[in-house]
Amino acid sequence: MGYTITEKIIKEHLAIGEMVRGTEIGITIDQTLTQDSTGTMAYLQFEAMEVPRVKTKRSVAYIDHNMLQTGPENMDDHRYIQTVAKKHGIYYSKPGNGICHQVTVERFGVPGQTLLGSDSHTPTAGGLGMLAIGAGGLDVAVAMAGGPYYITMPEIVKVELAGKLQPGVASKDIILEVLKRCTVKGGVNRVFEYVGEGVSSLTVPERATVTNMGAELGATTSIFPSDDITKAFLTAQERGEDFVPLEADEDAVYDLEIIVDLNALNALAACPHSPDNVKTIVELEGTKVDQIAIGSCTNSSYLDLMKAANILEGKTVSENVSLVIAPGSKQVLNMLAENGALAKLIDAGARILECGCGPCIGMGQSPNTSGVSLRTFNRNFKGRSGTVDADVYIVSPETAAVSAITGVITNPVTTIDPALLDIAIPEVFKVNDNMIVEPAPEGTQVDIVKGPNIKPFPETVKLQDAIAKKVLIIVEDNITTDHIMPSNAKLLPYRSNIPYLSDYCLTPCDVDFPQRAKDNGGGIIIAGHNYGQGSSREHAALAPLYLGIKAVVAKSFARIHKNNLINNGILPLVFKNEADYDTLELLDELTMEQVLDGVTKKEMTLHNATKGTFFDVIVDITDRQIDIIKAGGLINFMKMDR
Repeated sequence: MGYTITEKIIKEHLAIGEMVRGTEIGITIDQTLTQDSTGTMAYLQFEAMEVPRVKTKRSVAYIDHNMLQTGPENMDDHRYIQTVAKKHGIYYSKPGNGICHQVTVERFGVPGQTLLGSDSHTPTAGGLGMLAIGAGGLDVAVAMAGGPYYITMPEIVKVELAGKLQPGVASKDIILEVLKRCTVKGGVNRVFEYVGEGVSSLTVPERATVTNMGAELGATTSIFPSDDITKAFLTAQERGEDFVPLEADEDAVYDLEIIVDLNALNALAACPHSPDNVKTIVELEGTKVDQIAIGSCTNSSYLDLMKAANILEGKTVSENVSLVIAPGSKQVLNMLAENGALAKLIDAGARILECGCGPCIGMGQSPNTSGVSLRTFNRNFKGRSGTVDADVYIVSPETAAVSAITGVITNPVTTIDPALLDIAIPEVFKVNDNMIVEPAPEGTQVDIVKGPNIKPFPETVKLQDAIAKKVLIIVEDNITTDHIMPSNAKLLPYRSNIPYLSDYCLTPCDVDFPQRAKDNGGGIIIAGHNYGQGSSREHAALAPLYLGIKAVVAKSFARIHKNNLINNGILPLVFKNEADYDTLELLDELTMEQVLDGVTKKEMTLHNATKGTFFDVIVDITDRQIDIIKAGGLINFMKMDR
C-alpha cells in the first residue's frame, strides 16, 4: 500500500507514536513562524523555558498584525520581538515586509518540510507542498525549543480536481466550494490533500489560496503536490535549490474522497456570517456594495493584484464604493510599482494600504454602519471587521475588482474579458530581503527590550481534586476566538497585557461576563459545538485563565483552541449527552469530585448543586495530556519533567 503526500512527510518527521488514524503522534518541526499579535506571548513563554537558542532549521518572527502605531504599545512589542529574535537565533521580518504567510511562500517555504506557526492560516504554505500547521503560541515555543508537536494522526481527504477553471472563476471558488460541502466543522482531525489533473493548471499562489482557507474547515492542514509548477515558482524566487518533488503514490489510500469539477465551478461568495455560508455570485448579483477590500494572506499575491489592476485599468471605482488594497508583501508592492500596475490601481480610485493584515483583523478600514463589504479575505464572522452590524462577503479578487466598478455584486465570468486574467508567473521575482533581519551569532550579547505594556503570562496551578464553581456564561455553536478574545484596532495593542484584555473576554456574547467572573472567583463556561473555531490566538485561553475559568463544558471543540486550553490548565469537557446542555442555566453551581481520577479515566460526573441533578462528561484529552492538565498546564509540566 502506497503513501499519501501527508503520510510521506509525517513518516519522515515521526518522533513519537505510529501512523495509526486517531492516535496521538509527535512530529519534529523544521520551521516555525510567529506574528506580532501572538508572538510576544510565545516568546515570553520561550524565554521561560530557558533555552538559549532555537533548535529548528529556521524560525521567523513577523510583524504584520499590529502595525497601527497610535501609541507606544505596538512598537514596544515590535522592539521586544526584534531583540528576543536577535538573541535566540530567529529571523525578524520588519513591519512593511509583508504578511507572514505570503512571505513564507515567497522566501522560506520548502516542500516536504514541516512548519508550525502561531497563526491559524499557517497551512498557506501547503500550497508549496509543506506540512504546515497552525497552533497556539506555547506549542510553537516548545517546537522552537526542540520539542515535538503533537497531533491526532489525521484522516486524509483526497480532493480530486478535475478539468480546468473557466475565466473569471478563481482558486478562491475552489475552497469556497469545498467549504460549502464540508462546513466549518468538516475538517476536524483531517488533512485535505489536493490531487488530479486540475492541480497542474493552478499556480503556487492559487494553490496557497486554497490551503489558506482550508483553515476555515477546521482542518489540521491542507496540502498540494510539489511538482514542476512548484519548481518554476521557487526558481523564479531564486530558491530553486529548495525544490523537492513530492506526490502521492498511485496506490495511496484515502479516508474520504471529494471530486471538484473545475469546468463546472461558478464564481462563489461566502455570505454573512460564516465562511461556509456559500452561494453563487449569480444568486447575489445586484446586491449594493459599500466597501471592497482586496488583500489578506488569502489573496494578496502578485497574480491576484495584477488581475485586479488589469480589471480596473481605465475604469473608475463606483462613487458609493470605498476600495482598499493591501499588497501581501514588499516584493508584491515593489513589482507592482515597477511595472505600472500600482498606478492603474491608484488611477482607478483605490486606496493603497500597508503590506500587512489590516482590515482582515479589524485593524482599520471598518465598514460603515450596516454596510456591505466584499472582501478577498478568509473570515467573515460577525463583528470581525470592526463593525458589528456589517454584512461581509468573502469573494475572489476578480469578483471584488469588477464589483468595485459597478457598485453592486457582479459576476466576473460574464463581465470580464478573459485576456485581462491571462497573467503568468514571472520568470524572475524581484528579490530583496533587506527587511529581514538575521539573528546574532550564537553567544553574542543582546539586550532584550520590554516595554511597560508587556506583562507576564498568567501562572497556572496544579489541578485540584475537587472543583465547585458557577456557570458564568452559556454560549451557542460555532463561538469563535474572536468572540472569546476580541481582536480589533482598540484591543490589539494590548495583546501583551492579559490583565487588560481580560476585561473584554467574551464581551461580544455577554458584556457582563468579565465582571461576573471576578465576582464569583472564576467559574465554568458552557458551550455548543465547535467552541473556539477560527484564529489560533492563545489569548482566548489566557484571558479566561486570568479570570479563573477552571473548565469549559462544550458539545465539541475546535482543534487549536482545545489544545490551548489544555496547555494552560483549563479542563476541556465534552457533554456525553448533548441534551444536558439545555438543562443548565446561568449561575448554576457545578461541583466535581475526584477530579484527578476522572481525568485519568477520561470521564467524570458533574453535580448541578443548584438543581440537584447530575450529568456525565468526557474529558477530551490524550494520554499525554493527562499529566499536562494535572500539572496545571504545559509550562508547569515541562518544569516538573526537568
